[in-house]
Formats: sequence, structure tokens, C-alpha cells
Amino acid sequence: MKKYYLVVLLLFAFKSTVAQSSDKAKALLDDVYNKVQSYDNVSIDFKYVLNNEEAGINQETRGDVTMEGDKYLFNYMGAQQLYDGNKVYRIVPENEEITIEDQVEDENTVSPSKMLTFYKQGHTYEWDILQNVQGRKIQYVKLIPIDTNTEIESILLGIDAETKHIYKLIEKGQNGTTTTITVNSFKTDQPLSKTLFTFDEDKFKKAGYYIIRN
Repeated sequence: MKKYYLVVLLLFAFKSTVAQSSDKAKALLDDVYNKVQSYDNVSIDFKYVLNNEEAGINQETRGDVTMEGDKYLFNYMGAQQLYDGNKVYRIVPENEEITIEDQVEDENTVSPSKMLTFYKQGHTYEWDILQNVQGRKIQYVKLIPIDTNTEIESILLGIDAETKHIYKLIEKGQNGTTTTITVNSFKTDQPLSKTLFTFDEDKFKKAGYYIIRN
């Protein structure tokens, strides 16, 4: 009987620790969200690395994104994606081609418009390691999808403990692919052009771009 009570006590202590870890992780993510929501706009420059050792894939590139509310301008791999709050415009200079379509959120993709809110549902949370990166304390939070059929195994978010800004995102796929996004610069409340999130169709037509509407 004594052993039974000890086992129950240990199980209760374990569950309590997990709950505290989850609550602490969720609270930190909420701090990140609230901090960024306080800015008029955010401009992020980042490094993107895609790695799959088994498939022999190791790609590295850079990109940047500017966000203001739901609107964003995303530059990546020689292409540009613009969301004006209504339509998404994918501009590919190499092909002189533009695709215009409605914004559709894919649950397996963290798009710029939901990169600060995707964690709010569909995940469990764990308090992970603390790293010292050039004098900055980076606290990691692990997100595990509740849906076991998703392509994502887990996501690690590294958060600057002082600024509450996201420093790194590490996504592990079920297929062995690891995607790492490291923030090189995080600027806030920058003076932006009033037309930054406006698509000028006439300008691109004059330049000879082919426009596809979906």
C-alpha cells in the first residue's frame, strides 16, 4: 500500500511539473505576441537553412519581411510576395510573372501573416533549453502539434529573454527535414512608404509582366 501511494505521489509531481512547464512556455509566447503587437510595424532580415542529410539536401539563403498589421512584403529566393490585406501577389522577376490570389492559410505553413499567432492553437508546449548567444540569453520553447497526421514533428522557438523578440525558429519535419530560420536583424516602427503594401498593376504591365489571376 505504501508503494502505491509513492507511485501516485510521483505521478502527481510529474504531471504538475509538465503543467507548470507548459504554462510557463505559453506565457512566454504570449509575451512575445503582446510585445510585437505594440509596434506599428516590424522589419526582419533572416537566414534560412533547409537540411536533410538522408536526401543530401543542404540549402542556405537569406530573406526579409516587413509587416504592418496583417499586411506584409516578403522577399525570398529572388521572388517577392505582397499581401495588401485583401489579395496575395507573388512576383517572380526571373519569369516576369505575377500570380494574384486570395490569402489561403495552410496549416502546415507558417506564413508571415500568422507567424506570431500560429502557436495559439493546435500545439502542446514545453519549456526547453536556455542558450547564451554572444551575451544574449535565448530561451527555447518547444511546440508539438496535437494532430499526429501533420508533416511537422516539432518546432523550437528561440526567444530573446530580454527583448521578447524571436531569434530562431527550428522546424523538424516527419520526413527528416530540418528548417532553420535565424533572425539577423529585428527592427521596429520604421518609417515606411505609404505605398509599400500597394500593388501597382499598371507598372508591371508596362514592364511586360504576365499576370495570372486565380
